[in-house]
Amino acid sequence: MVDTESKDSNAKKLAIEYAQERKRLKQELSELQTEVEDLTPTTPTGTIDWYVKWLSMILAVTGVFLISANMAFLGQVSYVISSIGWVYVGMAWSDRAIMIGSSISGTAVMMNLVQSAL
Repeated sequence: MVDTESKDSNAKKLAIEYAQERKRLKQELSELQTEVEDLTPTTPTGTIDWYVKWLSMILAVTGVFLISANMAFLGQVSYVISSIGWVYVGMAWSDRAIMIGSSISGTAVMMNLVQSAL
């Protein structure tokens, strides 16, 4: 009888330990999944808007550097084209902040271009 009771108590202890370990592992898995979701990009990749986004980013940076290098006309043209691209991306993503920010900065640069031409 003693053997049966000790086996039952050992089985209960193992069951409790198993349940605790399982709970801990589930929590750890949940935390890891949250970290992966945080690191996963939310924007689409490989689509037309993805290519326009990166091309527009490169044109904007190029435009800023060209303006800084006293090549204002080329820099402003580059930046205006970049702004048009970003407005397209904002429309594709239904992101008004991107559309508004890009259209305002692009318009300001374009106004400067028109004034320089006159």
